[in-house]
Amino acid sequence: MIRFLQTPGPIKKIILSGILLIFCGAMVITLIPGGLGSDLMGQPARGVVAKVDGQDITTVEVQERARALAQQQIAQYGAMGKQLLPMIMPQATSQAIQQLIAGKAIVAEANRLGLKATDADLRDELEHGRYGVTLFPGGKFIGQEAYEGLLSQNNLTVEVFERDVKNDILQQKLVTLVTGSAAVSPAEIRQQFQKSNTKVKFEYAVLSPVDIRKGLHPTDQELKAFYERNKASYNNSIPEKRKIEYLFLDKNKVLGQIQVTLEDVKAYYDQHQDQYRIPEEVKVSHILIKTPSPGADGKVDEKGVEEARKKAEDILKQLKAGAKFEDLAKKYSEDPGSGKQGGDLGWIGRGRTVPEFEKSAFSLAKGQLSDLVKSSYGFHIIRSEDKHEAHLKTIDEVKDQIEPLIKQQKAGRMMETGGNALLEQARSGGLDKAASAKGLNVVNTDFVGRTDVLPGIGVTPQFMDAIFAAREKAPPELAQLSQGAVVFQVLGIRPPATPSFEEIYQRVENEFKNERASILLNQKAQELSDRAKSEHDLKRAAKELGAAMKTSDFVLPDGQVPDIGSMTGQASVAFTLKAGEISGPITAGSNAAVLSILEKQEPMEQDFTAKKDQIRDSLLRNKQQDLFGLFLVNLRQQMQKSGKIKVNEQEVKSLTKSQGGEEGF
Repeated sequence: MIRFLQTPGPIKKIILSGILLIFCGAMVITLIPGGLGSDLMGQPARGVVAKVDGQDITTVEVQERARALAQQQIAQYGAMGKQLLPMIMPQATSQAIQQLIAGKAIVAEANRLGLKATDADLRDELEHGRYGVTLFPGGKFIGQEAYEGLLSQNNLTVEVFERDVKNDILQQKLVTLVTGSAAVSPAEIRQQFQKSNTKVKFEYAVLSPVDIRKGLHPTDQELKAFYERNKASYNNSIPEKRKIEYLFLDKNKVLGQIQVTLEDVKAYYDQHQDQYRIPEEVKVSHILIKTPSPGADGKVDEKGVEEARKKAEDILKQLKAGAKFEDLAKKYSEDPGSGKQGGDLGWIGRGRTVPEFEKSAFSLAKGQLSDLVKSSYGFHIIRSEDKHEAHLKTIDEVKDQIEPLIKQQKAGRMMETGGNALLEQARSGGLDKAASAKGLNVVNTDFVGRTDVLPGIGVTPQFMDAIFAAREKAPPELAQLSQGAVVFQVLGIRPPATPSFEEIYQRVENEFKNERASILLNQKAQELSDRAKSEHDLKRAAKELGAAMKTSDFVLPDGQVPDIGSMTGQASVAFTLKAGEISGPITAGSNAAVLSILEKQEPMEQDFTAKKDQIRDSLLRNKQQDLFGLFLVNLRQQMQKSGKIKVNEQEVKSLTKSQGGEEGF
C-alpha cells in the first residue's frame, strides 16, 4: 500500500506512468518478441527513437519517462539511491522505450477497432476518476484558471494533459474489451483453494553427496583418464601473474594529520544547507478497507462502497472501545504491505501520499486516531505515531558529520597532488630515489595474481586492473585508490599456462569425486525409491542404503522443510500423493531424497468462505494478464510485419549508453 500511497501528485502521474502502462509494463518487457530490434524496416529520423503507426516517440519523451522510472527505483534505496543511478538508468531507459512503444501501439489498435474516448468520457474521468479529488473537490470544479495553473506547475498544457487522459481512457476500454471474456468458475476457485491450503506431513530419507564422497578412493589411473578427458577445461587455467614494485601514499596517515577549523565547517555548512533540512514528516499506521474499483463505464459499485464503509466503521468502533490497533490491522487491513506489520507505514513526508490521506495524517496530534478517511483506494483509519516539524539542523547538530567529510575532501586533494609529484619523481629518477625523497619504502612483490593480497594495500580490484593493463617495464604509473595513491611499475609478466596433471592433482581429484558422487547419488536415490516401493517400507530401504530418516511437520505448498528446501520445487510432488504412497527420487539442493506421505490435512470449509473472494480476484487477474499479454504479443508481431513499428537503433544505443551518468536527481 505504501508504494501506491507514496506516488507523485495525480496530475504528474499521467506522465510518469499511465494506468494501463502500470498494468502492462512488465509484460511489455518480457512478452514482446524480439526486443527492440527484431525485423524492423527503415529508420526514423534523428532525435526520434521509434515510430508507431506514424506517431513519433522522441528522445525527450524517452528521457522524461526514464527519469521518472529511475526516480521511483532510486527512492527505494534512500540516501544511497543516487549512487546507483549509473546502473539503474540504462535499464530504466530501455523500459521507458518499451512502455512508450506499447502505449502508442495500444492506442493505435483501440482507434482501429473504433473505440472512442469522448468529451463526456473525459469529463466523467476528471470528475469521478482518479483526478476528481484534485479537480473537483466536494464535487465542485476548481475553475479553469486554477486548472491551467495546476497543469503548468507540472509542465503540462490543457491540450496535452487531456489528450493523455483520453488515451488512458482508450487503453482502459481496450483492456476491458480484450479481457472481458476472462472468467473464473467456482470449480477453479475450489481447486485453487484446495491446492494452496492443503497440508502434508511426511517422512523422508535423505542422501548426501558428502557421504558418498567419503567412500570414493580413485586410483591415479582413473584420475589421469579424467584429466585427459577434461583437458580442454584446464587450458590456461593457471592465470597470468605479474611482478611489480610500488610506492604507497597511505591516505589514513594523511587523514590523521589534517586539521579542520570552525571556518571550514561553517563554509561547508553554508554551501550544503539543503542536506540538513528536515522536512515536516509524520509517522503513521493505518488500516485500509478497500472499495470496488470503477467498472468499464467508470462507475463504482455503490453497494460495495457502503459495505466497505460499514466494515471500516465497525473496526473504528472496536478501536475506540480499546481494541489494540496492531491486532486489528493484522486481522482486517487490506493493505498487503503494511497490514502484516500491524499497519505501520513508517515516516512519510508531504507530497508522498494521496491528498485525502495526507490531509488527515498531518492534522492528527501524536497518538491521535482519525475518523474514517476515504480515498481512491478505500476507507482508511489512521493513527499518528509521531511527528516533527520542518526545520534546519543547526551547525552544532551536524558538526560531527561535516568534519569527516572535510577531512576526506582535503585528503583527496593531498593524494592527488602528492601522487602526481611522486609519479614525476619516479619517472625522472626511479622509484628508489622517489621513495628516499619522501621517506617511503619501495615494495617489491613476487609474481602476483589478480586476487592476491598486496602489502599495505590489501585486495584491490581497481589497482589490479591498472597493474594488468600496464606494459612490462614501461615508465611508472599512478593509481588513485580509496586507500591512497600508488606509483607502480610492472617488472615482469608470467603469461597464463596449462597445468600438468601433477600440478593440479588435488583439483582433478576433487572434480572427479564431485562428478562421480553426483552420478552415484542419482543412482542411489533411484535405488532407494525402487526398493522402498517394492518393500512398502521407506525406513527399511533407508537403513539398508545408509540414508538418514527424518519427519516433517505439516507443511503448505509454499513452505520449507530442512534438507528438502522449498516445497515449490520437485518436492511439490508430495501434494499429489496419497497417505502411504512413496515418491520417486527428488533433487533437493545438493541432496537427494525420497518421501513417504504420513498424513494429508485438507483445509477447513470456514477458511474457504473467508478466502474465496481473494482467490477469485487473484485467478481473474492472472487470466486477464495472460489474455492481455497474448494480445500484446500478437499486436507487436502484426505491427512489426506491416512496418507500423520502426525503431531507430542508433538512437536507442546512444540513449542507453549516455543515460548511465545522467544528472538531475
